[in-house]
Amino acid sequence: MAKISTVILEDVQYVAAQMADTLSVLAGKTVLVTGACGFLPSYFVDLLVAFNDAALDDPCRVIAVDNFVSGVPDRLQHLADRADVQVVTADLSKGLTLDAQPGYIIHGASIASPVFYRRYPLETIAVNVDGTRNLLEAARCGTQSFLYLSSSEIYGDPEPNAIPTPETYRGSVSCVGPRACYDESKRLAETLCFSYHRLFGLPVKVVRPFNVYGPGQRLDDGRIIPDLISKALRRQPLVLYSDGRATRAFCYIRDAIRAMLLVLLSDANGEAFNVGNDTEETPISRVADVMCQVAGPGITVEYHISEDSDYLTDNPNRRYPDLTKLRNLGTWKPEVDIREGLTRTLRSYQDSDHPACSPEAANGTIRR
Repeated sequence: MAKISTVILEDVQYVAAQMADTLSVLAGKTVLVTGACGFLPSYFVDLLVAFNDAALDDPCRVIAVDNFVSGVPDRLQHLADRADVQVVTADLSKGLTLDAQPGYIIHGASIASPVFYRRYPLETIAVNVDGTRNLLEAARCGTQSFLYLSSSEIYGDPEPNAIPTPETYRGSVSCVGPRACYDESKRLAETLCFSYHRLFGLPVKVVRPFNVYGPGQRLDDGRIIPDLISKALRRQPLVLYSDGRATRAFCYIRDAIRAMLLVLLSDANGEAFNVGNDTEETPISRVADVMCQVAGPGITVEYHISEDSDYLTDNPNRRYPDLTKLRNLGTWKPEVDIREGLTRTLRSYQDSDHPACSPEAANGTIRR
């Protein structure tokens, strides 16, 4: 049986302790997590289990749903013998039948990796649109809070005057480009969420993550941090297929999970919140340089031109969130800077028993 990464265990135990009072409302409730073997949703599952172990005589029940198109099958294997966790294999786009009405829903099912959504564009649209509508219908029977994990991709490549980007920005998104299957279906999923709130009073909230990274991402994900980690593990040069000047505000997953839980358990129904890191807007070249320092001597950075003609199509030059709404919701702030986050992430993948840690699994090229 696979074991949980020590770093992930540290992260979720930290959040469970820090947010114990906030999470106490989940005692005895059923929490549905979709896309549960994916990067972000799997952290929610581990966090809820950590909270059950630490604080609850009346634990919450976790229903973890995935169809394993892009989720790692072994990601939750360490929970196989848990009475408080039920893993269900299902395709949300075709509907979902449960034996209990969930009090809380964390809807993270999606295909978020550029490598995978370009391979499975129709499946990406189906889960984001049909899957979301099916779940919203199911939530009408008494769900207390529904959290939809959208994406900062819904903003496209923002105009300079919209950076930092607020939730009110309407976006500059191509509906025909190589990213459109993901970007546009996420936008429509948000429309569904807000329509169900307006029509039926559904207690739905939307979060828009900005470049969240950390332990648990597939190394063949195609995004920059997993690729940097993969190359560092194999002691190979870190290859950037751009000039490295594009910037991102990378957010370590522990900080993102704290923020999303704050939104889930708030009264901010029918609202959208950016989630990310507004303290560091970092050029991709600097991220690679920091990864070199974290990985130790002998690692270098190389700049190449991709053979994929669509590689940089519709890729934003800057992605940086305005987090005013999120900060006004509570006392949350990002705690983990890029150096600490990369150090923790690399250490996690050096645990040979951690799912998806094998560097041989990585076959993507580094995104800018």
